[in-house]
Amino acid sequence: MVTAQQQAVSIRDARETDLPEILTIHNTAIAETTAIWDTEPVGLDERLAWWRTRTAGGFPVLVADIDGTVAGYASYGQWRPKSGYRFSVENSVYVAPGFQRLGIATALLTELLERARGAGTVHAVIAAIESSNTTSITLHEKFGFRTVGVLPEVGHKFDRWMDLTLMQLTLATTDVVDSGHDKVTFAS
Repeated sequence: MVTAQQQAVSIRDARETDLPEILTIHNTAIAETTAIWDTEPVGLDERLAWWRTRTAGGFPVLVADIDGTVAGYASYGQWRPKSGYRFSVENSVYVAPGFQRLGIATALLTELLERARGAGTVHAVIAAIESSNTTSITLHEKFGFRTVGVLPEVGHKFDRWMDLTLMQLTLATTDVVDSGHDKVTFAS
């Protein structure tokens, strides 16, 4: 099997010029998988707004670049909009068809978690995964995520009800965070 390392994958910050390829990956996941629970494709304006919001908020948007082609992307963003959740993020990782099972998702998630650890403001990383997506669940388990709950039949797509598996990784950090609200010392 050819791995991401053998294909000279480069994990880097996404640029605005990457958005058409990110959009293609995103819309393919909408149309063909249960990884994204939207049922209608989105346009480039939506992806541009998403990218700008993430990057302006200090959240990473990463791409896996193989010979100038975006083979996948990953990001994390705010878990929920309430201030009490400000130290928790939700991650996402998507790989383009034709590049799956080459280690791209592993390379993306490795860098994404390094960014989370380095941010000093992330205590919990949450993955919300459609429960039959065992590939994604196994990937997250490999990084130490554990299943913390399953919400039965909370989504509907492709004429079926879908369960949502919630996984969490609590980062081992002792950074003191001054968020302007209070000071928090993380320890695990």
